[in-house]
Parts: sequence; C-alpha cells; structure tokens
Amino acid sequence: MIAVDWGTSSLRAYRLDAAGHVLAQRSTPAALLACQGRFEAVLAEQIDGWNDPHIVMAGMIGSRNGWREVPYVACPAGADAIAAGMLAFEAPALPGRQLFIAPGMSDRAAHGAPEVMRGEETQVLGLLDELQGSGPHTLCLPGTHSKWITVEHGRITRLHTAMTGELYALLTQHSLLGALMDKEAGDDEAAFARGLETSRGSGGLPNQLFSVRTLGLFGELSGAAAPSYLSGLLVGHELNGLAPATGTVHLIGSAALTRRYERALAARGLQAIAHAEALTARGLHRLALARGLVD
Repeated sequence: MIAVDWGTSSLRAYRLDAAGHVLAQRSTPAALLACQGRFEAVLAEQIDGWNDPHIVMAGMIGSRNGWREVPYVACPAGADAIAAGMLAFEAPALPGRQLFIAPGMSDRAAHGAPEVMRGEETQVLGLLDELQGSGPHTLCLPGTHSKWITVEHGRITRLHTAMTGELYALLTQHSLLGALMDKEAGDDEAAFARGLETSRGSGGLPNQLFSVRTLGLFGELSGAAAPSYLSGLLVGHELNGLAPATGTVHLIGSAALTRRYERALAARGLQAIAHAEALTARGLHRLALARGLVD
C-alpha cells in the first residue's frame, strides 16, 4: 500500500509492505494550497513508479479546502471507527487504484466549543503499540496548533487544542514585542525557564506578555533572550490549562520542539517520553488493516 501524509506545508508519501514496513519514501513541498486544486496530478507525479493498489491519505487533504472533504469521526473512537469513516474514491489519473482519505476527529465537552484535528489521529494510532496498559494516556503533539489527546483502551477519548505556535509567530512577527527581539537567536534555556516561571504567577497572559517589553526596556531581558522568554510564557500557559497534574506525557513532534516541552514538563514535575513524529505511515497501515485493505 501507499501511505500519504498531506498537510498544509508538505506531502510525504511512503510505500509500505504488507506488514507496514517502509520500503521507500518521498516528500515534496507541494503544500495543500500550493497545489491550486491539482491534487490528482500532484499525487500521480509523487508516486510515479509505485503501482500498489491502495493509497491511504491523511491530513488536511480531507478538509474543506482539500481534495475531498471527509466528515469528522467523533470521540471516543479507535482504529475500527476511524477506518470505517474513511472516504473511498477513484481518480482517472491513477487507474486501477483505490484511494482513501482518513476522516480526522472531533470532540465536544458538554459545555464547551468543538475541538477538531486532521492527521494527528494517525500519529496517535501509530503510537498505540508503545503505550503500556489501558490508560488513560496523555499525548501532546506540540506545533502551530498543539494537540493534547487522551487515549484509553486503544481509543482516542478526548481532544484539546492550544494555538501556541501560531500565537508565537504572530507576536514575534507582527507585534511591538517582536520589534525588540533578535529573531535569529537560538534557544536560551534560562530565558525559557524564566518565562515558564512567570506563567505561573498572577496577572494572566495578556498582562504577562507586556513583561517582554518592559523587561527589555529596563535592560533585564536582552533581544537575544526575548524569543525564548516569550516561548516559555506561551508554553507555560498551555501547560496551565491542559497538562495533567501528575503522571507521564507522551510527546510527538520535532526534536527541537519536544526538547523544549520536555523541559517545561520537567519543571512541573511531570515525566515526558518523546517519540519521533514519523508515525503517520504506521497509523495509516493500522487503518488499512482495520478496513481490510491489507492482510
């Protein structure tokens, strides 16, 4: 089979054997919007020479702005329910193939707003074999929109989102705070820790954000340290609202981000276990098994 992770920034394709092992992989910066609707042609170019009969895709390719919109599957749900929600179709440029798009997931507390994700659920499914016991297990996928996911008995039961990465980008690039920063500066662990500590104080985030400016004005925070301090503030507030009080958090993401979250969680007395983010192919293989596409 062919597994495809197609999001807003890139397309990653994996050719898998029947057991789910990666035989070959390819990637392209053919982001969702950059395709300009040429989804079929872009995919055909990317998997040229791979003649496997089943192509299973996940990510924003199934969103309203994607190739085909696929309705969300509601929490709680495991691989069987998510696989049943996959959309099957054919494409003229890929004759003799069956194409599937995973549905993504939604969640809604009794008195809360809806939560959604597309693509992250396949990473979670790819991690299930490494989660010991029935749970509950807490997973965090840090990024532009960080996802906090609860898994119990092999099913995704709860979902929450924090727009931490997007807020960081907006504040560093389009606010007065960004004018004080050296945006090319590397990770400053001490400044990040200071931001984390500040996030646990009084005033709330809107008030504490102003400290990025005032500490700089009074010479107590350098332009090189300011980005890490801001990151600590934002990550700290994310943890204030969404991290468990005790236990272990499984992190899925890039090495740079997971290291930062490991430090933040350790400062709260929480254990963190980091996992590589290339779990999508494994999760899509699990969906293919549940749908009966592979033996």
